[in-house]
Amino acid sequence: MDVKSNEKTATLTIDEKSVNLPVLAGTVGPDVIDISKLYAQTGMFTYDPGFTSTASCQSKITYIDGDAGILQYRGYPIEQLAEHGDFLETCYLLLYGELPTQAQKDDFDKRVTRHTMVHEQMARFFQAFRRDAHPMAVMVASVGALAAFYHDSTDINDPHQRMVASMRMVAKVPTLAAMAYKYSIGQPFVYPQNRLHFAENFLHMCFAVPCEEYKVNPVLADALDKIFILHADHEQNASTSTVRIAGSSGANPFACIAAGIACLWGPAHGGANEAALAMLAEIGTVDKIPEFIAKVKDKNSNVRLMGFGHRVYKNYDPRAKLMQKAAHQVLQEMGHGDDPLLHVAMELEKIALNDPYFIERKLYPNVDFYSGITLKAMGFPTSMFTVLFAVARTVGWISQWSEMIEDPQQKIGRPRQLFNGATKRDYVPLDKRK
Repeated sequence: MDVKSNEKTATLTIDEKSVNLPVLAGTVGPDVIDISKLYAQTGMFTYDPGFTSTASCQSKITYIDGDAGILQYRGYPIEQLAEHGDFLETCYLLLYGELPTQAQKDDFDKRVTRHTMVHEQMARFFQAFRRDAHPMAVMVASVGALAAFYHDSTDINDPHQRMVASMRMVAKVPTLAAMAYKYSIGQPFVYPQNRLHFAENFLHMCFAVPCEEYKVNPVLADALDKIFILHADHEQNASTSTVRIAGSSGANPFACIAAGIACLWGPAHGGANEAALAMLAEIGTVDKIPEFIAKVKDKNSNVRLMGFGHRVYKNYDPRAKLMQKAAHQVLQEMGHGDDPLLHVAMELEKIALNDPYFIERKLYPNVDFYSGITLKAMGFPTSMFTVLFAVARTVGWISQWSEMIEDPQQKIGRPRQLFNGATKRDYVPLDKRK
């Protein structure tokens, strides 16, 4: 066990019976009360909808302190990784626990690059989808289908196969994402280019066409690389927990990541940046912002401010400042003067950063606000926003999955319930029912 037991315990008293529960401490963050033997000691379970007060696992990967606005991958602040490194370096860190040496990074980058192509039969697999299929629906199906193409990396008990599956996932999910985009707009698939870096390659696969040369804009590539870093992992969120619980049954890694993508598709999780853009579209023009702000402040109004504040970060989202800088660089590079929606975004940002109402409530623009307007300025439709989120988060999912597989304490996920349905009833023949 990696956690250490405090010498203190928590005492739970039920009627006249008391039980002592161990208190465990990690390297940083809140202590936890170990209730793993609670049922055996009391005959009772705990009730925690959404698991908001429950630690479901031990992990060494990502640490978040929402009150202090801290996000760290393997102990490294997200600000340092995004400012000084690139996405594949972050991938190496998440997968292996340490930053790579130059030789290790060169080898890792080469291995990812060699895995970017997908089996040619995948192109025929895509043809089975309707032409207007949502790209996320395509992603769920195509990532799950990888298990049908790559049998030599589905044995979860073989460390080598787990490593190969991890590399394939990091390398091939972007290719599938680009294919999903191309399919949705009726353009031919574009093969990956080994001469390009990760983000450059993705932009090339999405926006190049066979009839002319496409040159990757370095400002866009740098911004996209930062988006990938900032979204690479986020502790035990809904999709990561889904990947872990799917993996706890022994499912192959491709199926587990497909399950994570399905969960991410939910608007309450991966669709936040799309919701922020929908809000901007609803406002429409800059002159309507005061009216919208008044509705947000009205307690009797149901109007919500999307892309501001965060469930986890009660102070500020540490990713937002980095994303803000990248967003402004992209908007300047692409020339956003003719887009009223982006005008609305910039004016709304200015108001939120200066209005006492938002400052007192710590409703700062979050990473979803900036990533949404950045991706739109790059030319991605809103239907692709969550797909790009999945591209970034794949390495976090596979790192969490690998950690779970190697955890000797891991058990199949099996939450309990508080049953409030009917008690025992006897079957009544159909002709006697009223």
